[in-house]
Amino acid sequence: MPPVPFAVHPLIIDVAGTKLGSHERRRLKRPGVGGVILFSRNWASREQLAGLIASIKSVRPDLLVAVDQEGGRVQRFREDGFTVLPPMAELGRLWMRDAMRAVRAATACGYVMGAELRACGVDLSFAPVLDLDWGRSGVVGNRAFHADARVVSVLAQSLISGMRRAGLAHCAKHFPGHGWANADSHVDAPRDTRGLRTILEHDAAPYDWLRHSLLAVMPAHVVYPKVDTLPAGFSRRWLQEILRDRLGFTGAIFSDDLNMQGARAAAPGDTAAVLMALNAGCDLALLCNRSPLEQGRSLDVVLQGLEEALELGHWQPDPSSEHRRQALLASYPPVPWDAWMRSAEYVSALQDLTRI
Repeated sequence: MPPVPFAVHPLIIDVAGTKLGSHERRRLKRPGVGGVILFSRNWASREQLAGLIASIKSVRPDLLVAVDQEGGRVQRFREDGFTVLPPMAELGRLWMRDAMRAVRAATACGYVMGAELRACGVDLSFAPVLDLDWGRSGVVGNRAFHADARVVSVLAQSLISGMRRAGLAHCAKHFPGHGWANADSHVDAPRDTRGLRTILEHDAAPYDWLRHSLLAVMPAHVVYPKVDTLPAGFSRRWLQEILRDRLGFTGAIFSDDLNMQGARAAAPGDTAAVLMALNAGCDLALLCNRSPLEQGRSLDVVLQGLEEALELGHWQPDPSSEHRRQALLASYPPVPWDAWMRSAEYVSALQDLTRI
């Protein structure tokens, strides 16, 4: 029996180093792959990074290239001309002194981030963080703008505006909020025992207020037991009933990395985790940070499992998922780095950013 054709490309994967290997090129051609997330290990220089991304796009021009370039301690590229972006808490502190300067600085931050990433060919940054700074979560910490959901929403909207002006797509995270849970979902299985009403009135409020601005959202690997026994990224209650139906979000939903402990604690294996995320309502599933010694063979197992699940009817893709993925792709080719850096808009934005 011939394989069932894929109408969607849901898996976002990583690559091992600074150049594509032949096995990685073959993997990127698989129909289940929708994009690549880059890490610091994929960086040596701007020229090398642009070359790596060009080689990814040469395999399939529709592959989405993404990175975590939030600012502060979560910034994968920070040398060879890349601006070291501030942690978002600095923008929140500026708000307390001068709200409109903070709005301008947040817009400038988004524009500088977007211009530099687009110059190298990146399509999307997994930012902004919409988590509230309750002072409880070490993994969130100064990645959060503020403790007040209203301030978070205004500054996030400004950051997004700058990113989009530069042609860079965004993904807000971690729905409905990771700021109250103490544990780090990278290495633990966090829980937030508050009720739905409290979460919606506070942590999830930015997703409601920004519903018409957000292109993509990433749910948290956090269990909210008074709402569902599954982490938000595996929960139809959170993704379909609340995010889609109640809050009216129509953009793309990414899972967080399914290799994180917060996901592994709830799923029996990689393929099961991907299928759980997709069946819960994620359009795209991140599976990355594999052991370099296995050369991505576990990714091939997952891709085969997706094909089998599709053929057996264990997974029924939503055709809208592919439209949402493609909406995140840059609409024009990268502008050369030097042209960006000489532009009046970039120079002005960089000056505003350095005045924080």
